[in-house]
Formats: sequence, structure tokens, C-alpha cells
Amino acid sequence: MTRVGIIDYGAGNLFSLKTSLERRGVVVEITDQFSKQMNFDGVILPGVGNFGAATKTLEPSKEELVSAVKSGLPFLGICLGAQLIFKRSEEDEGEGLAFLDGEVVRLPKSVKVPHMGWNNLEIAKRGELLKDVEDNSWVYFVHSYYPKTTDNAAVAAISDYGVKFPAVIAKKNIFGTQFHPEKSGPVGAVILNNFIEICRS
Repeated sequence: MTRVGIIDYGAGNLFSLKTSLERRGVVVEITDQFSKQMNFDGVILPGVGNFGAATKTLEPSKEELVSAVKSGLPFLGICLGAQLIFKRSEEDEGEGLAFLDGEVVRLPKSVKVPHMGWNNLEIAKRGELLKDVEDNSWVYFVHSYYPKTTDNAAVAAISDYGVKFPAVIAKKNIFGTQFHPEKSGPVGAVILNNFIEICRS
């Protein structure tokens, strides 16, 4: 049985994500203290909220989480969780997980912030997470900041909201979606299914 851990750092509704995974036959454990001894097949870092506050909450088990992911544990960051893949953010102080080079910056002043609602994905690179996801599919966003990475090869899909930004990050076992797949209807369901398959493999 596939076991996925959801890391709870006090931000966001975890119930819908947990329910969505359990419907797919996954054993889900929500924890605020990650440990390798939990023997997860994959880990998800979801949530909305403040970058600095999230880094403080993650700090006690950050070293062990980073070590596990660097050793190959499949990782999916959602929304703020995707931003925490990077080291720093304009939003607040605090050091993220620094899996990828880059930083998190605020959406431009020319658009209404937060960006809240449906937007399309322009697929830049096919891979395991976006298997069977059609180009120009629509997904649901709620965010004021976005990742800006120097690692262009890690950008699997982009969206445009005043600026083109990475909507899906994919590099080896590290994945991130700036949108919420658990709120993105059939497209989001495909993405979650794909992540579960990555965990199973």
C-alpha cells in the first residue's frame, strides 16, 4: 500500500487534499514533524500562507526532510509549498528548502493580487507529473507570489498573469505546482494520480 505524508505547517485546508488522495487508495498521514522513520513513499508540502512563517514551522524537521528528498523521496510542493522549493522569497525572511536555484517574487502591480481563479497551462516539458495533461488545460490558482528560477530545464509548464511564470516545476523527484491540483477538477485529478504513480514506482 502506497503511503504519502502531508506536511502540516499550519496553513491551508489539508482535508480536501487528504480526501482526494485517499479516494485513490493511498494511505495518508498528516504530520507536522517529518521523519525518515515514517517510511513514506512520497511527501506533499501543501498550503497557503506566509513564506517566513512556514520556514519557521518547518525548521525542526527541515534537515531530515531535505536529506530524504535529496536521497530520492518523491516530493510535491503545492502553492506555497512549491515556493518553498526555493531558498528565499520577497514576501518575508526565512530560508526555504533550496532544492532549486532561484527566488520567489511578487506578481506585478499591473494585475489584481492575489491571482485567484482559473488559468491555463502552457506545457513546456513533458514528464511523469504531466502525463495525459493536455496543453492549455485550466487549473485553479490562489497566490500573490511566484517562483522565478534560473534552472529553466526544471520548468515543466507556465502560466501568464501579468507575467509568464512557472506553474509546474519538475526535476528528478522534485515537483511543484503553483496552482492547487486538489481544486482543479479532472486535470488536477490526473496530476495527483501521476504523483501517486511516481511514489509507487
